[in-house]
Amino acid sequence: MAVTDLPLVEALKTKMRWHQVRQSVLAENVSNADTPYYKGRDLKKLQFAGLVSSSEPSIREPTPIAVALTAPGHIETGSISGQDGFNENGRKGDFEVRPNGNAVNVEAEMVKTTENQIDFQAASALYQRGLNMLKLAIGKGSG
Repeated sequence: MAVTDLPLVEALKTKMRWHQVRQSVLAENVSNADTPYYKGRDLKKLQFAGLVSSSEPSIREPTPIAVALTAPGHIETGSISGQDGFNENGRKGDFEVRPNGNAVNVEAEMVKTTENQIDFQAASALYQRGLNMLKLAIGKGSG
C-alpha cells in the first residue's frame, strides 16, 4: 500500500483540491462584481467526515419534523427542517442586488476567500505533518 492510499492522506488531498477549486470560483465572483445580472456562486460544502473512511456512517441531513394538527382549528405550518431559505448567517439569500442586476457583494466574497485560504493552510499543514510522521515511523527522519 502506498502512502498516498491511506484514507486520511487521500481525504486531506481531496480537501485541498476542493479549496483550490473554491478559490477560483470565489475569484470569478470578485472579478465579475461589475458584470450585469451576474449572480455569485459557491461550491457545495465538502463533507470531510465522510471522506476519512467509507465504513463510517456518513453525516446526513436531519429528517424534517412535521407539526401535528390535532384539531380542525389549528393552522398548518409546514415542516420544521432548518431549510427555510435562510443561510447560515441568518440572512435570506443575497441581501444586495444593484440596479444592473448584479448580486455580488465584494466584501462578503473577500471574507469567504480569506476563510477558504485559512482552511486550505490548515489542511496543508495537517498533510505535511502526517507525511513527516510517516517518515519518522519508517526511519527516514523528520526532514
